Amino acid sequence: MRFEADTEIAADAEQVWAVLVDVGSWPEWTDSVTQVERGEPGPLAVGATARLTQPKLRPALWRVTELTERREFVWVSGAPGVRTTGEHRLLSLPDGRTRVELAIDQSGPLAGLIGRLYGGLLRRYLRMEADGLRRRCERG
Repeated sequence: MRFEADTEIAADAEQVWAVLVDVGSWPEWTDSVTQVERGEPGPLAVGATARLTQPKLRPALWRVTELTERREFVWVSGAPGVRTTGEHRLLSLPDGRTRVELAIDQSGPLAGLIGRLYGGLLRRYLRMEADGLRRRCERG
């Protein structure tokens, strides 16, 4: 199952990227994340981990599997019967704005059930993340 949210931000991709990859600060700008514990110090990179605590969900360990500077990062979290992939993509627009595309993709034998049970919550959290990122980047 796949869930998506997007937004356009009145800021350049470099500024949006800096906020997005500072995952430790996510609780400051999105209510969908209450706590982040980075597994390693330093900038986000392939192989880096972060443990996210979110309301109404069990804490999850995420591992970065892809990262293209100022363009995208993808991370994966696993639980019995379901693998969750989080995608974060930036697209620079001609007018200097940035389009942000966020997605959660779930696979595995329990993905359908988890999607039915938590799909509404996941959609709300993606929307909260997109809107919070836009507010954080546009306030300057």
